[in-house]
Amino acid sequence: MTSSALGIPRLRAVTRRIEPVDEPLIYASPEDPTVWSRRGDLLIGVGRAAELPAGAAAAQWWREVTAASEIDDKVRLAGSGLVAFGTLPFDPANSSASAALAVPRMIIGRRGDTSWVTHVFVEGEPERDEPQAIAFGPHWSATVGPGACTPDGYQGEVRAGLEAIASGEVAKVVLARDLVGTVPAGSDLRRLVRALASAYPDTWTFAVDGTIGASPETLVTVSGGTVTARVLAGTAARGADADADTAASVALATSPKDLDEHRYAVQSVLTALREHTTALVAEPEPFMLKLPNVWHLATDVEGSLSGRASSLDLVAVLHPTAAVAGTPTQAALEAIRRIEPFDRGRYAGPVGWIDAQGDGEWAIALRCAQFDVNGASDDGIPFVAHAGAGIVAGSDPETEMLETRVKFRPIVDALA
Repeated sequence: MTSSALGIPRLRAVTRRIEPVDEPLIYASPEDPTVWSRRGDLLIGVGRAAELPAGAAAAQWWREVTAASEIDDKVRLAGSGLVAFGTLPFDPANSSASAALAVPRMIIGRRGDTSWVTHVFVEGEPERDEPQAIAFGPHWSATVGPGACTPDGYQGEVRAGLEAIASGEVAKVVLARDLVGTVPAGSDLRRLVRALASAYPDTWTFAVDGTIGASPETLVTVSGGTVTARVLAGTAARGADADADTAASVALATSPKDLDEHRYAVQSVLTALREHTTALVAEPEPFMLKLPNVWHLATDVEGSLSGRASSLDLVAVLHPTAAVAGTPTQAALEAIRRIEPFDRGRYAGPVGWIDAQGDGEWAIALRCAQFDVNGASDDGIPFVAHAGAGIVAGSDPETEMLETRVKFRPIVDALA
């Protein structure tokens, strides 16, 4: 890869409209797909033209890359032009997982009725052949088993969290447990992406650097100066029939414990965004978000961007929210490090994309599995999945464990 004297790649991105592609996933890598999808809108990345150097600050690196790049974008929709896909660790100070931010060599996009392709060339690179479609590989199923924290062990985690709350260390702490497994060697991971997008179309379906999932929670979206976020905290399993489902939603909507948990999460987002926005507003009361397997308490937040902060800058100030860490934030992180018997990696960290203007869409990496695509062997491709629950005063260990079981369902069903 040729680069400037400062080590910043000089890129040329060319975006043009194309006829709709019936199945854009066929252009993604079977073993390491790059995908961002929701409600039919999608971005598919192919190959890599540039990627974040180890130890570099993502937001600053991206500013330098875009400043050195030439962009010819005839589409000018969200996701067209020069785009990088990223996934960041939950706790960079205490994780072996690294930040990943990469610019594909080709991006296929679709938003509404408009489809496009962006080709990204490194300075001095000759014109190249068009990428070829790759047929889907055979169906597969994963083996899944307990990780470092069993269901019984998780109830012990919750009790430890309740002790931290009772002592005044934290008001809320989000604690997770893990599952581990493998998929067969040579598995086409695009099948997992397709299964999640089909089953959960209203979520952000993502595949970035081996992290694959379907998250219901928007961390932040920046588009043309408007900043939006959706806060989810408070969860209940869907009922088995209409009456039970209604009862489950009413119980969640009136639960003091869940409403308290939700208020902490909303306040953490508002506090983080105020410095970078004007006219910031949040709905006064949460609404009920219905997904195929759960009800969530949800609140939408919206404001106008002030200054020149990019979506990655806002990611840095927002993460971790109280919805995935707790409150106060630093005390909650310290409690998580002490109580959880594993490294979360990129679970509950930011995942999404950013364009040359700094706009982008970022979700929290939930309902996901992290695949060690570089650790594949004849025995298969190893992965780890996590699910967590927010612990506040009054939380019941068994109930919280059952909540994590419900949250595991999307990824476990898709893996099977």
